[in-house]
Amino acid sequence: MIDPTTLIAYTAIVLGFVFIPGPATLLTVARATSSGTKAGIATGAGIAAGDVIHTFMAIVGISAIIATSSLLFSIIKYVGAAYLLYLGIRAIFEKTPSAFAPAALPISAGSAFRQAVLAEVLNPKTALFFLAFLPQFVRPENGVVMLQLTILGAVFVLLGLVSTLVFAVGAGGLGNFLRRNPTVLKWQGKAVGGIYCALGIRLALQER
Repeated sequence: MIDPTTLIAYTAIVLGFVFIPGPATLLTVARATSSGTKAGIATGAGIAAGDVIHTFMAIVGISAIIATSSLLFSIIKYVGAAYLLYLGIRAIFEKTPSAFAPAALPISAGSAFRQAVLAEVLNPKTALFFLAFLPQFVRPENGVVMLQLTILGAVFVLLGLVSTLVFAVGAGGLGNFLRRNPTVLKWQGKAVGGIYCALGIRLALQER
C-alpha cells in the first residue's frame, strides 16, 4: 500500500496539474459551451474513461511499447490528430440552427462521451505521460507495484474528472446565456471547430 506521505504529495501535484487549463479542459469547455452542460459533463466523463485506459496501458506495459516504437507512436499521433481535425472541420461547416432550442443542440451526451474517449485514447503523449509520471511515486517497499500504479491512476482519473466537471458546469451555464444571442449562435460552431482543429494540429506537431 502507498504510504500516506507519498499519496498526499502525489494528490497535491495532480490537483495542481488537472486544474491548469490544458487540452482536456479546452475540449470540455468547447463542448459544454456549444452543446450544453450535459454534453460537457459527458465529455469530461469520456476523458476520464480514456485516462482509465491509459492507466491500464501503463500497468500492463502497452505504454512502454508505444514509447519505444517510433512508428507506433507516429501512427497513433496522426490518427488522433486526424480525428480531432475531422471533428473541428465538421463543426465549422455544420449548419447553424436558426433559433436556440434543446432539439437544436449540435451533439448528444452519448456522442460527446464517445468522441472524448477516442480523442483521449488516441493521444500518445497522454500514454507517455502516464508511463513517465505514475512510476515516480511507486515504492517497491510499499507492496505490489501494479496495485500502487492502479491506485495512483485512479486518483488521477477521479481528480481529473472533478476538474472537467467544474469547467463543464461553468462553461455550460455561460453557453446557455451566449446561445441566446443570434450572433454568438451563428459563430459558436466555428469557434468550437477552431479549437478542435488547433488541438489536432498541436497533436500532429508534437514530438516524442
